[in-house]
Amino acid sequence: MLNFEFWSPTSFVFGKDTERETGKYVKRFNGSKVLIHFGGGSVVRSGLLDRVKESLAAEGVAYVELGGVKPNPRSGLVYEGIELCRRENVDFVLAVGGGSAIDSAKAIAMGVKYDGDFWDFYAQTADPENTLPVATVLTIPAAGSEGSESSVITQEDGMLKRGRSHQSLRPVFSIMNPELTYTLPPFQTACGCADMMAHIFERYLTNTPDVEFTDRLCESVLQTLIRDVPIVMADPEHYGARANIMWAGTIAHNNACGVGREQDWASHDIEHELSALYDVAHGAGLATVFPAFMKYTLKQDIMRYAQLAVRVWNCEMDYTNPEKTAREGIAKLEQFWSSIGLPTSFQELGAKEEDIPQMAAKVGLKDGNKLGSFQPLDTQDIENVYKLCIK
Repeated sequence: MLNFEFWSPTSFVFGKDTERETGKYVKRFNGSKVLIHFGGGSVVRSGLLDRVKESLAAEGVAYVELGGVKPNPRSGLVYEGIELCRRENVDFVLAVGGGSAIDSAKAIAMGVKYDGDFWDFYAQTADPENTLPVATVLTIPAAGSEGSESSVITQEDGMLKRGRSHQSLRPVFSIMNPELTYTLPPFQTACGCADMMAHIFERYLTNTPDVEFTDRLCESVLQTLIRDVPIVMADPEHYGARANIMWAGTIAHNNACGVGREQDWASHDIEHELSALYDVAHGAGLATVFPAFMKYTLKQDIMRYAQLAVRVWNCEMDYTNPEKTAREGIAKLEQFWSSIGLPTSFQELGAKEEDIPQMAAKVGLKDGNKLGSFQPLDTQDIENVYKLCIK
């Protein structure tokens, strides 16, 4: 296990009706004027946005609103949010929604007191030094952004999708009511599942030895999702399963499962080019990319893949041919994602083979750099992974 520092300051407020306490927590964390940032749709129709505003008003907290966040959140709305916060002297940003709203809120919070272009943070040419506090009312368990230090934004000039991680981006609190997820469409639930599982795989596929404890944490989160996602597909208002899934999404990406171990993240960068070019759901793109990545990197550590197959997918270990066991585990993953309605190929996703060179180039490797750490990939390797997505 590697040396590490783990810092997770978020206060998680979990359970039924907890969104009605939003105003109390904003005051606790010294917010006096709030930007409520959201997408629209169900947040408005369900009455959730009104309940949040009522809770703020009850505590005497002023607010302004900015809706319109889309999946794969765009830079244009971030710029608009930064200007609104400056004009209205906002000192606190509250995201109401899923990962897209939260990521966009984090970008706004970084940009308000920064003299340059907020995209500098995502281009890795500047570090955030004076970020507004961010909080969340979570409606979609998927991205884990309610407890993570990460944000992903698409720059509309060139359609570049890039992520930024910084400890200042961890929310100060997150409201998590599993009942708010009852009305999620099945496909959105499935995409969230793939995103959470991918967050675990990015950590699980490591070259670091002696990480048995975090291996077991990773495996337990995966097993929970494999068990409970089909339950909510059949019974959308199963509170227990929805609660398990919501908390699993947080643990999958607050880095409790990743400390002390080298992490990969190549698959996320490869997928980002799919969702930037085709505007597909991030989870759907991951469900397509990850099995291909696993097949391509299988021989980097056959026994790690075989361990995953045995411990998570209950495959029988073939000690005379561990590669057979490893491949069986990857096949089980593809079967599971297909069973909950996710695409696992370019054909199902709507991606085109002729776009592969363009996507591989936009990953942006320079000066001989490689992507990831499990089996570092050059541009040709990235193209080869994309090609394995064609079936």
